Amino acid sequence: MTASQNELLRATSRSFYLTLRALPRAIRPQIGLAYLLARTADTIADTEIVPLAQRLDALQKLRERINKNSAPLNFSELAGRQGSSAEKLLLEKANDSVDALQQFSADDQKRIRDVLATITSGQELDLKRFAPRESTVPNAMPEPPSIIALETALELDDYTYRVAGCVGEFWTKICRAHLFPQARLDERQFMTDAVRFGKGLQLINILRDLPADLKKGRCYLPREKLEQRKLLPQTMLSPANEGNFLPLFREYLDKAEAHLYAGWEYTNTLPFNQFRVRLACAWPILIGMETIEKLRAAGVIELQQSVKISRQEVRGIIVRTLFACPFRALWNNLLPQKQLL
Repeated sequence: MTASQNELLRATSRSFYLTLRALPRAIRPQIGLAYLLARTADTIADTEIVPLAQRLDALQKLRERINKNSAPLNFSELAGRQGSSAEKLLLEKANDSVDALQQFSADDQKRIRDVLATITSGQELDLKRFAPRESTVPNAMPEPPSIIALETALELDDYTYRVAGCVGEFWTKICRAHLFPQARLDERQFMTDAVRFGKGLQLINILRDLPADLKKGRCYLPREKLEQRKLLPQTMLSPANEGNFLPLFREYLDKAEAHLYAGWEYTNTLPFNQFRVRLACAWPILIGMETIEKLRAAGVIELQQSVKISRQEVRGIIVRTLFACPFRALWNNLLPQKQLL
């Protein structure tokens, strides 16, 4: 990757950039470029000021370009709608990002294309699923915005796989090919834990961002689960419904936590001499666990504020892991063992 692409990574995701810098050089460019292209697709999907059809078309064109279509991208209109200068530049440099794929081997190019195909399929599904319902009555007055919820737990699981679980697979394939191809591992369990790792991180994002998503008309908690608790997306965060809502919310926190424990098993399955990869895995897990504890302690009023851990707490996690990384006993004590669900 070029110096300008590294700077773009730094500007568009400071937290991931920290993880990226920890990785060995043998895999840093591949994972960095995959993230940059996924972030480009995410920016397209999130540009709500642009009509849905135009965003879907832009995502399709990006995917075709990534899959060796020679037609150059022109996202100048989308770029002009960005409030962030970094995201504007991300779209303006989309062709350069795609062209950077050519620096890698055919195998690595396929790995990057495969994960991006899955991620963009999740983004497209998300846009279509939460598209505002149009009235069938001519000249009817517009209806108040409604909240669209996922229907089933399987839909939520599928979504977390498409946008994050597949990243665990990609990460594992890249690491396996370049860092420890001969290590004897239980491949099936290793990959299962990798997928759960990604799903857990995405589920935390969903639970943390629940109030903001509801304001946008999106509810990722499945309707079937809400109905069991006699809840509606429109009113579930009302203080009057706290007694019904919080047990369901904490049930999903338990699920996210169990996924992260699978991620911790994954991290500890890595060859112990892979210090950099272990650190890059441990940081989001431990940050995620701290976030879960804060969300678990919150009531519905607190949840409508920004619930996240502080920079000081993040620094504390980094210091502890750096100190513990060379010592197996200290490392294992970073996260006490717990029965996986």
